[in-house]
Amino acid sequence: MQHVHLGRTGLKVSRLCLGTMNFGPHTSEADSFTIMDQALELGINFFDTADVYGWKRGEGVTEQIVGRWLAQGDGRRDRVVLATKVFGDMDRTERPDVNFARGLSARKIIRCCEASLKRLQTDWIDLYQMHHIDRACPWEELWQAMETLVAQGKVIYVGSSNFAAWNIAQAQHTAQGRGFMGLVCEQSKYSLETRAIELEVLPACRHYGLGVIAWSPLAGGLLGGVINGQAGKRRSGEGAKRALEVKRPQVERWEALCQEMGEEPANVALAWILHQPGMTGPIIGPRTLEQLTGAVRALEIKLDEAALHKIDAIWPGPGNQAPEAYAW
Repeated sequence: MQHVHLGRTGLKVSRLCLGTMNFGPHTSEADSFTIMDQALELGINFFDTADVYGWKRGEGVTEQIVGRWLAQGDGRRDRVVLATKVFGDMDRTERPDVNFARGLSARKIIRCCEASLKRLQTDWIDLYQMHHIDRACPWEELWQAMETLVAQGKVIYVGSSNFAAWNIAQAQHTAQGRGFMGLVCEQSKYSLETRAIELEVLPACRHYGLGVIAWSPLAGGLLGGVINGQAGKRRSGEGAKRALEVKRPQVERWEALCQEMGEEPANVALAWILHQPGMTGPIIGPRTLEQLTGAVRALEIKLDEAALHKIDAIWPGPGNQAPEAYAW
């Protein structure tokens, strides 16, 4: 397993990040335990979850599964770099608390952190990520809450997810003024099929020294061999079928290229992300042990300039960062 520093920090994380969103809704607790055990054996030490995962509002089902796995001991907690998130609606009462709905008030952040710590059965969160931007909340309030959690030893590093580049700039400018480290990582939707962050988010992350982890690196399974059947059940539903109908010519060319390379499409898609400048790595969200072990192959795939050029021809990005991508 390859390990890199998370952004400008001294923390080392695996280049594959284990996503746990399937734990509970699609993967049983027993199978989730097996996947996490195997991830550690493979050298994957970076685990990502969120308080809303499990999709039963306010229950934190996935965090509870991860917490029960950590509680087994045997050095699990010390070996794992644990990341979770805050923003979503976590109120499950009959009379909703408006201050516990979606958002990032200081009160919400503190309460949600305490709740996540209990579900995860741990004393600290290594990377506490804001799951979305809260445009109504001032940065001074956000940083005051995060500074408090860091001072208490409940949070080590702070990250963001789904932030625009100017949100990252705002966050870092305010944090620097407070003498606080600020963001160390951004988690963005990024794949060959969705490359918008190349315009501004990736350049901003490189400038401020943020690590970048890509969620949905297989575009919901579209890049994972959906035509030839290698994607398994990664894509389902009418929305997925419509997406494939629209992009079928590209997907056919993509799968043909991967076949020519002698590699599975999913692994080439992950390898492509690993080749992008400034990327910490992709989040892999296996439902099965087979999907986990298969993804490790991506670390061994080397894409030369010719291969990258062929891939870009099928899945073109913006061509450059802003403003050169659309101006001069």
